[in-house]
Amino acid sequence: MTPITEVAGRRLALSNLEKVLYPATGFTKGEVLHYYATTADALLPHLRDRPLSFLRYPDGPDGQVFFAKNVPPGTPDWVTTAEVPRSEGPARMVVVQDLASLMWAANLVTEFHTPQWVVGDPAEADRIVFDLDPGPPASVVECCEVALWLRERLAADGITAYAKTSGSKGLHLLAAVRPTPSERVTEYAKGLAVAAERAMPKLVVHRMTRSLRPGKVFVDWSQNAARKTTATPYTLRARPEPTVSAPVTWTEVEECRSASQLAFLATDMGPRMQDYGDLLAPLFDAPSAGRLP
Repeated sequence: MTPITEVAGRRLALSNLEKVLYPATGFTKGEVLHYYATTADALLPHLRDRPLSFLRYPDGPDGQVFFAKNVPPGTPDWVTTAEVPRSEGPARMVVVQDLASLMWAANLVTEFHTPQWVVGDPAEADRIVFDLDPGPPASVVECCEVALWLRERLAADGITAYAKTSGSKGLHLLAAVRPTPSERVTEYAKGLAVAAERAMPKLVVHRMTRSLRPGKVFVDWSQNAARKTTATPYTLRARPEPTVSAPVTWTEVEECRSASQLAFLATDMGPRMQDYGDLLAPLFDAPSAGRLP
């Protein structure tokens, strides 16, 4: 029998709580839901007003994994949805605005992925993102070196960057910007990726061609396009272990000497939240958002 619980005044059916989703650690679906409940205060602001793309893995990362953007069948009528324009025609997508909606979405076993814009005007971005993806034998250590270069380059343009792990093998840089056409943000991000490659040709590549990437860091600037999404801060990832896309301090980036130093599991996040709060909270300070040159 599926247990029914009440979350913020909403009745939810939470299923298969004892099911092991991460066999490497024995991490269960119930623990997934507990993780999202305890990180909700930090996570929800990063989801709010942004249409949600789901990467679902209901049988764990070793089972079927599929990506969905449309509102899933059976979505409760109290979950906020929004019509979002697409080149192939408008779509209706979920927008997680509150704790009950977060727990409903978490019960589907999902990674949370969001765009760099909020509902209302997808042509106007309020974030810029760089996805630093290492090609083996490069690792997050090399990503940190590139991140520090990009931080200084962004700062020279009056843009303050913050870092988080991808929850996989790389690093993400995020910054708040004044509302700017997504095409312009993409153009600017590509320009910085090209500049990084010129400055560090043995370390950086800005093109997606996989044959160019072994031993280098691919600076993926393309996720700034209006149609693209990036793993949301604090989301769990569909990996062998319950890894988290975790905000990190610049000191941690500067001192990183091995990949294990910037690998965080769900169980690590409680102590980190106590120590740091939300390291990405400054992204919500609108007056400090940067203006693209």
